[in-house]
Amino acid sequence: MKGWPGEPQMNYDVLVGEGNAADAMGKPIDNVIFDFGNVLIYWNPEAALLPRYDKETIDRFLDNDVSGFYDANDRMDAGATTEEGIAWLRETHGDKWADMLRYYLDNFRDSLVGVVPGARVLINDLKAAGIGVWGLSNWEASLFHIAEEQCDIIQQLDGKLVSGFVKLRKPHKEIYERALQDFGIDAEGSVFVDDKAMNVVGANEAGIRGVRFSDPQKLRELLIANGVDIPAVQSVR
Repeated sequence: MKGWPGEPQMNYDVLVGEGNAADAMGKPIDNVIFDFGNVLIYWNPEAALLPRYDKETIDRFLDNDVSGFYDANDRMDAGATTEEGIAWLRETHGDKWADMLRYYLDNFRDSLVGVVPGARVLINDLKAAGIGVWGLSNWEASLFHIAEEQCDIIQQLDGKLVSGFVKLRKPHKEIYERALQDFGIDAEGSVFVDDKAMNVVGANEAGIRGVRFSDPQKLRELLIANGVDIPAVQSVR
């Protein structure tokens, strides 16, 4: 299975407020909390692997059922070091996948392939409208500096919480609650944006509305439709 295991069914680019977040639906949006990977900056592990591995091998490595790659990522995102992640994969899935993980981690910067189009301007527009903009991401602690160096969009945020430093990770409720506490914001006035459905579910459990992200223009339109006063996408005829 490619990608993270356990992804529930969820539509993209709609506001989701279920369970503990149901009471927040219809409330004004004062803060937007962004995931980083594939929401603000593109993360493509295949790009780091292409110089040394053929497509078939990469596809197998990115199949969690075969290699355990995403399980190893989860462990490192939750606070394990890269060496601990490699050792775990070596023990559970064998040398070839562990060696491939080491190569990927050594060349991690090549997996960050640019800012998502529209993200930088959206953040600037939200800030100009008085909306708080924050970051909440699963990321291995020793690799996070690479994202900060290569993607200055992260520096535009009002604050950020990164899983590897606090040894908590999405989609567990505790990391969302920790983010609200650290940012000094409340759940009912916040919206969380992530490309993974499981992380939107986690946000809902903490009382935060969420959006499964795929399209920056649709996210802008969604925020405007829910009362956020930012410029709309123009149609010139």
